[in-house]
This record gives sequence, structure tokens and C-alpha cells, in this order.
Amino acid sequence: MPRPDLLTPLFKSLKSTKGVGPQLGALFAKFFGAPEGQDAIVLDVLMHMPSGVIDRRAQNGIAYAEVGSIATLKLHIDEHIVPPRNSRSPLRIRAHDETGDITLIFFGARGGWVERQLPLGEIRYVSGEIGFFGREKQMTHPDYIVEPDKLSSLPMVEPVYPLTHGLSSKILRKVIAEALDSVPIIPEWIPRDRLAIMNWPGFAQALGHIHAPQRPSEGDIVSPSRMRLAYDEYLAGQLALNLIRASMTKATGVARAFTGEIVPRVQAALPFALTEGQSAAIADIRADLEKPTRMSRLLQGDVGSGKTVVALMAMAMMAEDGAQSALMAPTELLATQHFRTLQPLAAKAGLGIALITGKMRAAERREALAGLADGSISIAVGTHALFQGGVDFHNLGLTVVDEQHRFGVHQRLALSDKGVRSDLLVMTATPIPRTLVLTHFGDMDVSVLREKPVGRQPIDTAILPISEYDRVIARLMARLEEGAQAYWVCPLVEESEILDVVAAEDRFADLKTTFGDQVALVHGRMSAADKQAAMDRFQSGEAQILVATTVIEVGVDVPNATIIIIEHSERFGLAQLHQLRGRVGRGSARSACLLLYSDPLSETAQQRLETIRKTDDGFEIAEKDLELRGQGDLLGTRQSGMPGYRIAVPDVHRHLLEMAHEDARSALERNPGLKGPEGEAIRTLLYVFRKDLAIPLIKAG
Repeated sequence: MPRPDLLTPLFKSLKSTKGVGPQLGALFAKFFGAPEGQDAIVLDVLMHMPSGVIDRRAQNGIAYAEVGSIATLKLHIDEHIVPPRNSRSPLRIRAHDETGDITLIFFGARGGWVERQLPLGEIRYVSGEIGFFGREKQMTHPDYIVEPDKLSSLPMVEPVYPLTHGLSSKILRKVIAEALDSVPIIPEWIPRDRLAIMNWPGFAQALGHIHAPQRPSEGDIVSPSRMRLAYDEYLAGQLALNLIRASMTKATGVARAFTGEIVPRVQAALPFALTEGQSAAIADIRADLEKPTRMSRLLQGDVGSGKTVVALMAMAMMAEDGAQSALMAPTELLATQHFRTLQPLAAKAGLGIALITGKMRAAERREALAGLADGSISIAVGTHALFQGGVDFHNLGLTVVDEQHRFGVHQRLALSDKGVRSDLLVMTATPIPRTLVLTHFGDMDVSVLREKPVGRQPIDTAILPISEYDRVIARLMARLEEGAQAYWVCPLVEESEILDVVAAEDRFADLKTTFGDQVALVHGRMSAADKQAAMDRFQSGEAQILVATTVIEVGVDVPNATIIIIEHSERFGLAQLHQLRGRVGRGSARSACLLLYSDPLSETAQQRLETIRKTDDGFEIAEKDLELRGQGDLLGTRQSGMPGYRIAVPDVHRHLLEMAHEDARSALERNPGLKGPEGEAIRTLLYVFRKDLAIPLIKAG
């Protein structure tokens, strides 16, 4: 079903809104993360939630207006004190009401516009924050100045929004006001009894309460309106996941039959015994593959818990059935790394394996593609380029995706759309609490690896202020002389005025003065070839220190590296610190992780660093992260393509998720084809929250 016409006003480009030209249009597109080459739309501003509310209703007079509060005053304008021409002094306007006097302050006010807005002898309403200087009350740059007959145009309760450079709250509010006027009357998708119990307003009414509240409580994060919209957002997500699950598992899979020839050979090639968790996950996968439905499984395992080996066993099972597997990693660096881990094991078991990357030599590429097309290669490793044109599989049976959080629901759908009717195994090293498993992977079965492989060394973690830098360098020198290797992680690539962060490039230059050519550098803005060259130098031991940004966060494996120093550790999230620390402790030697921080530390940052120091259980860390960061998107930032929420805030609205989960399930059980008025309302919901990719999956009949 195409998008209902009644939603057209919500999907119009913001550029069609009065006052939004090409420049502002481009700014909105970037701010709201519109897809490449597309405009932001009216829905984007409606879904942009306020971060707070300013209450301008207090009109008690100058004498009763408290310093630091927001007040709206009815003033008589008494005097303009204009500074001399070249002076830096502000323009001052003296005014009074029956309770007292006040001075309005304007810096850099040239051209007479202030004097015209506040003419001598007239009455004006002025609203802003009350300040105090010397012995008198002041208001610097009032937010609003209106004539008495225009008082109704002054927003008495005013939402405050997150902004971006170049976007003022005034412009944003204008655009939102216009967007509110275009919200159509939409059929209600929440079941009537649920609405009644929760006492929630309708969809359009809820948007009105949040963006144009009459009372501050209406727009609050726990107000009925915000709760309703958060539930709507969760419900759309849960419906989409349920539809994906139904289509992926119902979609005819292939019941695989195993000959038992290859899997034992792979197992014999492993240099260690499988852990209990690995064996259980392999058994889960085997059971899935033997069924005629398609497998859709999430393999969760902490850093170093041996997920890649489980994937290899699954790919070996596939090969026994005569089918091929593809292992897809988020970056070429990681794809290459996986290939290096798997290649010797596959070779011992007689499995053909190829690495497909963008920078292969033409002849190599032709050979690899020919092997995939004729079936002589059983396993292809690469980035998402594996599923672009020109790569043809003879018989693809299994797709393994590494680091799911770079790979959201949309990509999962795209994979199954490719006519790649393959089984799907997704691996993530981010331990995910149940709440989030439900939100992002409600469409998948889950296997968890909890133990570390045998022989993994514990990691000593210490916290130090950056002022101890010289001591750190001296210790590092001694360890490197013993042949150790170290990572040195910095948060940003180059110096930024806003954050006084020692950037990777500066730290690299700095360490070179002490350690010379022993230091290599890798960061996200380097070309793939330069990155690989730096990694190769470090992997071979030619370089002893690798200065890096968080590009090394996932999957980089250098067993000889036993030290990781994380600078400005207070700027990293818990999950990220845990991932980074997991880069060491991979060999037989004892490893150390040093968290350097800059004073002063916030209380949350302190709790984060303490948590990392005390435990290395990823699941415990993930739960703590959810508690500390709450609203923060646990699975990496929004940019990583995780289905981030715009309205729902996990720690405030978590209870609504379980509710939405139940409601989505029962709606689809009641009405799998989403027919009739109820079905139409639910389809509308999926369009409004842009989960319409799931609409073609609704069962016909």
C-alpha cells in the first residue's frame, strides 16, 4: 500500500516552509540526518523534542522578580543611555514599573534598532532573565520586547530545543509552529482500552502540548503527551521487528543436512578447546539450520569470547550441505583481520576462503569472484561490498554480520531483499541489556557467550591524572625495552578549539620525540592503504606503539600488545572503554590498561572509570552503562546507524517498551494482514515513524 495521502503534509520538504531557504534547508537536512541528497521533512521538526521549558508567566513586577529567574515585565521606558561611538560600553535603557526600576543592557547595539523598539515614554512588555549588578536589577538582551496590544504573541510557556551551529531557537520555533498547523487528523492506532487506562491525548493533540504548551507540565518528559509519543515510537519499532521476524523465519529457508566431514576437521585445527558457551551456541545454530525456516540469530559475546570461531563452525556446517557463507565486517580493517584469523583454520580443514575488498588487484579479484561463482570458494569475507553488484555466489546459504550495531534493521531487510534467502547470524561484542535486546533485536533469537576463552589473561586496570604523564612515559619506556607493545588511544583526530583534547596527531608527534620510529599512527581520516600500512607495522612488531583514535575499538587483534593507554578516558562511554580495553590481554603475557583523565572529573565520569577498574564482565558494565548514561545511546552514537530514538528516552520510558512489545505482538496475532480500519491505522503509524520498510512484509491473505 502506498503512503496514505493524508500524510502528505508531514512528508513535505522543509524547504517548502515559509522562511526556509536553500541554506537553512541544507542545515536542517544535516541536523536531522536526512539521507544523502534528500531534504529534511516536516516530520523531522515535529519529532525534534524540547530539552526543557521556559516559564514566562511570572509578571509580579520588578521588585518581586528574583535574580536568575525569568520574568515578564510591563515597563515604562524612561531613558536611553547611548555609549560614545568607539566605546565598548553597552547601550543602557532605564525603565520602571510601579514596584521599582530596572536597566536593560544591549551589547554591540548599533543602528538605532533598540531605541526604535523601546521608544521613550512608551509602555512595552519585556521578557528575559533577571540579573543584578552593583545595586540594581538588570536584564541583558531581553528575549522578547512587545507592544502592549501584542502581548498575546509572547509565548508564556516556551519549549527550549537542542540546536546546532547556525540555527537559532527563534527560527526553529517558527518552523515548528508552521509544522504544527499542518498536522492532519490521523486515525487512532492505540487500542481504545489502552488509551483510556493511560489517559493519553490523541497524536496531534500530544504534539500540540509538547511544542506549544499552555503549562510547563504539558511538555514535560513524563507528561501524558510525551509518554504517548514515546509509546508510539516504541510500538512502531516493535511492529516492524515483529514483521521482519515473521517474514524472515516464515520465508522458506532450507533444512540443512550435515555430512559430518568438515566440522570435525575445523575443530581439530583449533589451537584450543571450545568453551561451554561456544559449544552451546554452536548447538543452537545447528538446530536452527536443520529447520526448514530461516535462521535469524544474534550471537552476543564479550570482547575476546570467541565469536569468530562459532561463526567459522557455522560456516563449516554450511559447507557440509554444499552451501557458501559470507562474513561481513563494518570496515576493511576488520574484514582483513577476520580473514587472517580464519584463513589458516579453513586451509587445514580444506575450506576455500577469499577476502573481497575494494583495493584488491584486478587479477586477484577476478579469481576470487570466479571461485564464488563456481562454488569452489566456500567462505567470502569482506565489507558490505560483498552484497553490491558484480559479486555472484554459486549458492549462498549463510550471512554472518559482525558488529550488528553498525548494521540496523534497514540493512537486515536489504539483505533479505537481495533475494539472498540465506540464514542470518549476527555477532556483536557489545553486551546488550535485555531492554535493548528487545528494542533493537526483537526480531532475532539470542545466544550469549559469557566465559572468556581459556588462557585469556586478566588485565590490570589503573586510573591516573594526565599530570602524571612523565611517570607514564618512563614506565612505558621500561616495558618497551622488555619487548612489549602498546596502544595509545586519543579521542579526536586533530586539535579542536572547543575541546582541549590532545589529538591523536599531536600525541603522535609528541611520542615520536621520545620513541622515534617506534611509533605508528592510525585514525579514521587516513586512507585505507595508510591505515593498513600502520597496522601492518604494528602487527609485525616493527612499530612498538600504535597511536590511534577509536578506529581500533572493534576487533583489532595483536596478541603481543599488552598495554593500552587511554587518554581523556573521561570522555568515553563505558561500553567503549570496555571495548578498547579488550584490545589487550589476548596473548599469554599479563596486560595492563591505563586510564588517563583530566581534572576536574564529573561524578558520572568518576563512576564510569571506577566501574571499568573494578570489573571486566561486559554484561555488568552494560547494565551500569544503561543506568549511568540512560538516555545515551548504549550501542554507540546515532551515527553508527543504530535505530536511535528521537522521542523515547530509555531510562524514563523503559516501562512503555514492554507494553509496546505486548501490544505489537497481539495486534499482529489478531490481524496478521493488518486489514480494515485497525490495520490501516497501524500502517499509518509505521509511515509516521518511518518503519514503512516493513510494510511490504505484511502477510497477504
